[in-house]
Amino acid sequence: MPKSAESPASTAGEARARAVESARAPVPESRNRQPTRSIGQVMAILRTEFPEISISKIRFLEAEGLLSPLRAPSGYRRYTESDLERLRYVLSVQREHYLPLKVIREHLEQIDRGQTPQTQTPQTQTSQTQTPQTLSGLGGAPSNGLSGAGPNLQGPHPTAATAKQPVRLTRQELLDASGLTESALSELERTQIVATRRGTAHYGRDALTLAIAARRLAEYGIDGRHLRAFKLAAEREVGLVEQAIAPYVRRAGSNRDVPGDVTQLVISFHAALVRTAMERSV
Repeated sequence: MPKSAESPASTAGEARARAVESARAPVPESRNRQPTRSIGQVMAILRTEFPEISISKIRFLEAEGLLSPLRAPSGYRRYTESDLERLRYVLSVQREHYLPLKVIREHLEQIDRGQTPQTQTPQTQTSQTQTPQTLSGLGGAPSNGLSGAGPNLQGPHPTAATAKQPVRLTRQELLDASGLTESALSELERTQIVATRRGTAHYGRDALTLAIAARRLAEYGIDGRHLRAFKLAAEREVGLVEQAIAPYVRRAGSNRDVPGDVTQLVISFHAALVRTAMERSV
């Protein structure tokens, strides 16, 4: 019989989550009175903002102590509005600032104490003279400290001013930002999965994204062999797309970024295919 989406997390994850819960202050009575949602309802709300969200991702964040949903008498998890905002915050800073979980956990602890966390994006870390940027969008009700965090809440997008700024990292900065070991990065470079920007000795945003993803995937047993297969599949896809759009590139001239438009469509299409296939098999 297939597992329910509401089945308990792994023993290790549950133990870690319980340890985090016991270290926190008791749940305020006001939170117990908040309306709650199931994990399926939370997924439906967040998916419009974070298409890559999954039940296993939410479970993982809970196991890492970043989230502590309430429990119904039946044992199922129930998520309050403050849990939803907390999730939005975690997913936003992961996507926009590439922060490791350890740093995000520290930020959440500061928020729980009513403080405003600060962070440096990779591009500002290259200069020691620059002042750390405050993660905008924080503040609001002190009950959870997260009102206004994440997209689609009141106020500007938390990283609207920085999301499109170029990332320019040295090798050591890439290692520090991604959490990769020297040998792991060397292996990714050897297979040309991660590379410096053309004509420079620095790494860009995509290199950082690939490095972080490679480190995280390794935690699930997805190693260099699998990553090489992904790379070869992507190259085959690119070859097919380039052949198909060549007439449109010549026809469009300089008034339209056909490769850019098609790249975004292919990425969205590919992500949806992978999500659909995973949902069928998991």
